[in-house]
Amino acid sequence: MKGLFISGSGTDVGKTFIAERIIKALNGQFRVVARKPIESDCLPSASGLLPKDADLLNQACARPEPLAAVCKYRFEACVSGEKASSAAGISLTLNDLLAASKPKNTDDFVILEGAGGLYSPLATQLLNADLAAALALPLVLVVKDELGAINQALLSLRAAKEHNLRVLLLVLNQISPNNLDNATALKAYSDVEVAVFNQNCSQEFAAKVQKLLG
Repeated sequence: MKGLFISGSGTDVGKTFIAERIIKALNGQFRVVARKPIESDCLPSASGLLPKDADLLNQACARPEPLAAVCKYRFEACVSGEKASSAAGISLTLNDLLAASKPKNTDDFVILEGAGGLYSPLATQLLNADLAAALALPLVLVVKDELGAINQALLSLRAAKEHNLRVLLLVLNQISPNNLDNATALKAYSDVEVAVFNQNCSQEFAAKVQKLLG
């Protein structure tokens, strides 16, 4: 299985936003498909629960798939995957989520977004880190670029190391412009490749992603 596992230092750091940009950067290089095997906080619709993040990722692909293939397990409650599935009376296993993560074709390149951070629970006794380790995909970590980002980034890198996950890229998502220069500071503590994303450097970000996977 070829692809990337997109995780973050927590919720609301812009994982889906960055995953969309990665998909668009790679559409010309690979046949990209999106996977978000489990999603909470889905919207009720006439056709069932709509997984907002999975839908955005799917629409970013040059060849969108049926949404059911992108996100198999959907829950309305705005809680962790573990709590949402338990409340719905569904007992998910690692094998269930692995099956929901796989692409239809072996030559597809999968951009898979986890739910929350590496230590966020997906199902009973199952963390995002466990799914990432089982899939053995390179990891992209997304951290909101703000005061405290260095601590959050290093904690996430430590978690990845403890689970033998290879971090391909750490993305400092600069939602609000700042002059903190967290990227330079991080390079003193880690040899992981770091990229800053903001609206003024989207082309440079795409070029870096393409080069890393070229």
